[in-house]
Amino acid sequence: MKNFRLIQYLSFVITLLLFAGCDTISSKLSSEADRQFTFVFMTDIHLQPEKNAVEGFNQAIDTVNKLNPDFVITGGDLIMDALGKDFERSELLYNLYKKSAQRFNMPVYNTMGNHEIFGIYDESGIQKDHPEYGEKMFENRIGKRYYSFDHKGWHFIILDGIEDTGESSYIGKIDSIQMEWIKTDLENLNHITPIVVSVHIPFITVVTQLEEGSLEPNRKTTVITNAKEVLELFESYNLKLVLQGHLHFLEDIYANGIHFITGGAVSSAWWSGAYNGMEEGFLLIKVNGNDFEWEYVDYGWQAEEE
Repeated sequence: MKNFRLIQYLSFVITLLLFAGCDTISSKLSSEADRQFTFVFMTDIHLQPEKNAVEGFNQAIDTVNKLNPDFVITGGDLIMDALGKDFERSELLYNLYKKSAQRFNMPVYNTMGNHEIFGIYDESGIQKDHPEYGEKMFENRIGKRYYSFDHKGWHFIILDGIEDTGESSYIGKIDSIQMEWIKTDLENLNHITPIVVSVHIPFITVVTQLEEGSLEPNRKTTVITNAKEVLELFESYNLKLVLQGHLHFLEDIYANGIHFITGGAVSSAWWSGAYNGMEEGFLLIKVNGNDFEWEYVDYGWQAEEE
C-alpha cells in the first residue's frame, strides 16, 4: 500500500514538472513570437506634382500595403522642396504629402529631411519672423521633429539632423536640445533593449570616399557633424541599427556592433529614373527577437521618358 501511494505521489510530482516545463516552453515560444515583426524604412520621397511623382509614391505605398509591415518610418526629404520656395508652393507640397500618406494601411513615423525646412534659402523670399519659418512648418504640418516610441521590445528614436546656419544654408547636426533629450530618453531604458535610430543625414557613410577618392573628407551637408558625440551617448546601451537617407545611396556599414544603413531612395534620381544603377525602392526590415535582417525592395516604378 505504501509503495502504491509512493508511486502515486511520484506520478503527481512528475506531472507537475511536465506541466511546468510545458508552460515554460510555451511562454518562451510566445515571447519569441511577440518579438517578431516587420517594418519599412522609406527615405527621400521628394514628392511633387511634376514627373509623375504622386503616381510613383502611390505605387510604393501600394507595395508597402501588400507587404503589410507593422509600421513605416520615413527617412526625410518627404517633399521637393521647401528650402528655397515661397509659402504657396511649400504649403502645396506639404498638403500633397499628407494626402498621399493617408493611403498607408499602417502607422507612419516621419523623420525630417533638409527639403522640409521652409524658407531658409534667400531665394525663397521668406523672412525669419514668418510663423512657419524653418522647422516650424514641419512641426505644424507633420509632427514633432524628434521623438521616440516602443514596439515589441524594441525602442525607436527619430531625430532631426538638420541645422539652419542662418546664412542661407544648412549642415548636418543634432542640436543641443536633442542631445539633452536623448540622455533623458535613454535613462528610462533598459540597457539591453535593442535601439533603432532614424536620421536623415547620415552619421557615417563611405559614399564620398567611393565617389571622390579615399582621402577626400565629407562635407558638413553630407554627414552629421557631431555624430561622434551623439553616438557616445549610446555607448552603454544596445544601439543595433541607424537608418539614414539623404544620399540616394544604398550601403550597410557595420561598426562596433551597429549597422548604419543608408536606405537608397523612393524617388531614386528624383523621379527621373535609376540613380547610379540603383532603382527606386525602400527597405523592408524583419525583426526576430534581438536580431534583424533587411532587403531593398524595388517596387517596380518606371520613370516617364523625357
